[in-house]
Amino acid sequence: MPSDWPPQFLFTICQCGAEQALKREIATRLADARPAFSRPGFVTFKLGSPCEHPEQFQLPSTFARTYGFSLGKFAGTSTSELAKQVWETPAIARFVEAEKIGDIHTWQRDRATPGSKGFEPGQTLLAQEVERGIRQLSPIESLHNMPASPRPPSRRNSWVLDVVLVEPNEWWIGCHRTTRRFDCWPGGVPPLELPEHAVSRSYLKMAESLEWSALPILRGDLCLELGCAPGGAAQALLDRGARVIGVDPAVVDPEVCQHPNFQHLRRRSAEVSSRRLRGVHWLAADMSVAPSYTLDAVEDIVTNKARTIRGMVLTLKLSDWKLAEQLPEYIERVRSWGYRDVRTRQLAFNRQEVCLVALRSRGQRRVQRQTRTRCRMDSTHASTPKPPHLPANM
Repeated sequence: MPSDWPPQFLFTICQCGAEQALKREIATRLADARPAFSRPGFVTFKLGSPCEHPEQFQLPSTFARTYGFSLGKFAGTSTSELAKQVWETPAIARFVEAEKIGDIHTWQRDRATPGSKGFEPGQTLLAQEVERGIRQLSPIESLHNMPASPRPPSRRNSWVLDVVLVEPNEWWIGCHRTTRRFDCWPGGVPPLELPEHAVSRSYLKMAESLEWSALPILRGDLCLELGCAPGGAAQALLDRGARVIGVDPAVVDPEVCQHPNFQHLRRRSAEVSSRRLRGVHWLAADMSVAPSYTLDAVEDIVTNKARTIRGMVLTLKLSDWKLAEQLPEYIERVRSWGYRDVRTRQLAFNRQEVCLVALRSRGQRRVQRQTRTRCRMDSTHASTPKPPHLPANM
């Protein structure tokens, strides 16, 4: 592996099982990249030539949870000895001399599929111990202390030192630039935990989708959720001050049904009338059907029954990984409905599925930034009035 600059190798982190989907995607979007070393949840690529402008590089990928430039690997049994080798790597040493390293991200690759046998992605105790040892030996004084918990995101537009524990005694090191939101989270995983009152782990998926997408949903906004049972995703929206109409013929947990800003329409999406959807500006859908069926249901809503929908959060189930090859078609279909800003990502808390978010225009994101201090979608914001309850006649 090269230890010099400019870099020619990329490392990527993905969900266990998504490696082939990631490789096929990169082959299509980055033609000069060739797969190199691979383990479940960890894939490296060699570029056709060194990246001459690494600070401007962005990997166009749905399945890469995070990525960076690979600078080498080390194996050993002593954390202190391995940490010393990290700082002695020539490329890292030059970053130190230039005072360019703004933070350190250390994490283990996933050992299982999210939600499988209680596993959820995030920084482990071992990764924290390793990071502590690396920080103690850092020649940069500002990096000596461990971040507070929950860990704040890294500063935007800075270089981060990456240490990936592919195995407990095998570290791969690299670096990346924090140009996008997920770049600021170690391993591309936001610092989220399932709250005690959550009725399902769909809470985590919705919470992460909002963190990643930065959709401009404000307190009091009315959201429609298709396939809401048992109610975990609705809870994530309610906890952020939104009002939610949930549509599902299945039973919703009483914890959710009793919330004053939630209303359950116990029917199929096709049976919901336009009158019921007045004032709805946001739509979410997480249904256990093929992506085409999910898009059929959503299209009927946004083109016939609720043309006021500003944006959407859709979970597309991939019962077969080959369905990933149809993602460009799904995106174009959503764009044909008038949504110009469409993005996809396999979230850290997704399983064999991807999240698609859509806005009618990118300008709506600017509106969100302008109104954030005035009307944040944040339950801890004491100065923001409580959102109105759902109208009784809905």
